[in-house]
Order: sequence, then C-alpha cells, then structure tokens
Amino acid sequence: MTQPIELLVEEPAPGSYVWRLLLTDEQGGHPRVLRMAPDPADSYEVALAAGQAALRSEIRRHTAAAE
Repeated sequence: MTQPIELLVEEPAPGSYVWRLLLTDEQGGHPRVLRMAPDPADSYEVALAAGQAALRSEIRRHTAAAE
C-alpha cells in the first residue's frame, strides 16, 4: 500500500463521536473519505475502537489487493 490512511475521531455535537478513514496521496495530502462511522458513538473511546477496527479491515483489504 503506498497511500496512507488516516483515522480521525471528531465530536460534531457534544457527546456524539464519529470516526472517518481518510485516504491520502503519498505526501499525505488531498484526503478523501474512504469509510466513515454509520452512527455516532457515545464516547471517544468507543468511536476510536470502531475506527481502529475499520482501519485494520482496510489495511487487510488493500494488502490482499496488492498481492
């Protein structure tokens, strides 16, 4: 995989946390949304864990596609 994936967790409304995976170019610029939370989480920790699981899934998918 040559394009970095960035995990962001944001709080768009108080007590409502969402994650997004951004796919960037080789220099880390021009991000585009790769995946995002289907629903907000009640805590930062829950959103982060869900985002990390999605990130691991994307890494496996991109690695398998490159083989």
